[in-house]
Amino acid sequence: MDIYEAVKEKRKSLGLTQKDFADALGMGRNGERTLRRWENGESTPSTLEYKSIMQFANVVPYEEQHKKAKFKYIDLFAGIGGIRIPFQELGGTCVFTSEWDKFAQKTYRVNFGNEPQGDITKISASDIPDFDILLAGFPCQPFSQAGLKKGFSDTRGTLFFEIERILKEKNPKAFLLENVKQLKGHDKGRTLRVILEHLDSLNYYVNYAILRAGDFGVPQNRERIYIVGLSKDYFDLPEGYTFEFPKPINQKTRLGDILEKSVDEKYTISDALWEGHQRRKKEHQEKGNGFGYTLFNEESEYTNTISARYYKDGSEILIDQGKGKNPRKLTPRECARLQGFPEKFIIPVSDTQAYKQFGNSVAVPVVRAVAKKIIEEIKKLPRKEV
Repeated sequence: MDIYEAVKEKRKSLGLTQKDFADALGMGRNGERTLRRWENGESTPSTLEYKSIMQFANVVPYEEQHKKAKFKYIDLFAGIGGIRIPFQELGGTCVFTSEWDKFAQKTYRVNFGNEPQGDITKISASDIPDFDILLAGFPCQPFSQAGLKKGFSDTRGTLFFEIERILKEKNPKAFLLENVKQLKGHDKGRTLRVILEHLDSLNYYVNYAILRAGDFGVPQNRERIYIVGLSKDYFDLPEGYTFEFPKPINQKTRLGDILEKSVDEKYTISDALWEGHQRRKKEHQEKGNGFGYTLFNEESEYTNTISARYYKDGSEILIDQGKGKNPRKLTPRECARLQGFPEKFIIPVSDTQAYKQFGNSVAVPVVRAVAKKIIEEIKKLPRKEV
């Protein structure tokens, strides 16, 4: 097979566009054009470049080994698998995954070796294998009728209902749900109250906490709500039992520890964008509010929360490059590190999609700490006598 055919075949085998593949390979501002020339036989990659292309994503970093599972779990609203990683590290086996976004599915497949099922609303709970733990980083949709109606129907039309119906039919030992911090105060607290009432009605002990990524070793001021449930049908919980969430590890964080040493110029924002950022910030300051871009440097203790919209202008996290040079955005790999993803995690999509995916994902070290606590409880809690 000719070199140009091999390059094209490699890209197609991963289901990537030329733009995706060029960004994933870190080919720089003109990467897509260079890759197109290689595939058309108009030029040839160097030996090192060709080797890098052919070795890309050859190994599935989180492919499960077929050994006896310590426990089984399912991964709903899975995104790119950030919640799954710690549970797999603890010896669990994932028996079902659902994620509707086709780009997230691609990243998930490359890293875990299996294609997630699509829209969970179209999947019957009876078609899901039995499992011990349900994981879900579910989207927060407004509960338009929350608190206005009694009974099971008042969460229909929301994605929480999909979790609820699966819990009701499968009755696993435990669950972990993750959502935005604002869920706690949404609709003056009524939304969270309805969620907790419905989980309680399924006979689960439930506790929740807001945990911050920066307290678990990554330099990001990201706060999220974590909801843990334990089945009262399965466990004989002692009177007054409380699930204890992990405590902060008190490790000093520094942004420079996750920044790359050499960064392509394509991540430096344009003069027009930089001027726009400065103009809008000045306008906000004149109105007396604090909106606008935020600059960080290597010595910053942490950044703002990275969001799915980061790809648009990068305004929430801009890296200062010194006097005389415009700031830059984080690279996708830096975003992965900011969320605590291991270095072996593969980013097989365009920069735009990578920003969305990591912005939508979770801080892995926080989940890792919570996961460890859940598994410890499952092991030590007494079971109900049948």
